Amino acid sequence: MSTTAKILKYQIQDVLRSRWVVGYSLIFLLLTLALFWFGGDVQRVVLSLMNVVLLFIPLVSLLFGTLYLYYQREFIEMLLAQPVGRGSLFAGLYSGLAGPLALAFILGIGLPCAIYGATDPASAGSLAVLVATGVLLTLVFTALACVVALAFEDRATGLGVALLLWLWAAVLYDGVVLLVAVVFGDYPLELPMITLTLANPIDLGRILLLLRFDIAALMGYTGAVFERFFGSTRGVALSAIALLLWTAVPLAIGLRRFRRKDF
Repeated sequence: MSTTAKILKYQIQDVLRSRWVVGYSLIFLLLTLALFWFGGDVQRVVLSLMNVVLLFIPLVSLLFGTLYLYYQREFIEMLLAQPVGRGSLFAGLYSGLAGPLALAFILGIGLPCAIYGATDPASAGSLAVLVATGVLLTLVFTALACVVALAFEDRATGLGVALLLWLWAAVLYDGVVLLVAVVFGDYPLELPMITLTLANPIDLGRILLLLRFDIAALMGYTGAVFERFFGSTRGVALSAIALLLWTAVPLAIGLRRFRRKDF
């Protein structure tokens, strides 16, 4: 078994024992069951869960990932004293964080849908897009948590930065986009709006879901521009690729900092 695989196995076992992860999965499980209980079909349940996925997953991934890496400092120092490559250790730490969080989300959403049935193609497709969006956001914000935890030595500062990062992406960013649209409304803003959308992973996740449902009224200005320029199919593909890049770039930055950091 490779070094990365051994570290990953330990990390997954350690994270899965955490009450955070169990509670995280239970929240999605109970919420999804409640939505089905009150008479929603799969399509309505998925649509109702959309905002929960877009707001709650980034928050938990950032805070839990940042906290966990701070608490693992002594474990990391112990492993680095052994003949363990920093690249292998970083890969094991990240995968062992993102994997259990993604699995907890999939189980929390998937079990109720399996119980109540998501057999028709439309329902199964909507559920698949919701799950894929949640997993991609987990990967993105866990990678950002790694960057934050490695950039700041002080735990309180790191947690504050993580919380501000979530607040910016989830709440404040849309206000800035709206302000730009109002102030520069007399100019052609299609390309700048697309660029602003690509610069926020939560907006990308929202568009990925709304393009699937084809709900023009809920898309807002940026979503409507996105659909007009790329169409539903290409828009979904572009959103997914952009989210993968949002995972890869922070991971590359985190790995670079991890290789150079003096623990």
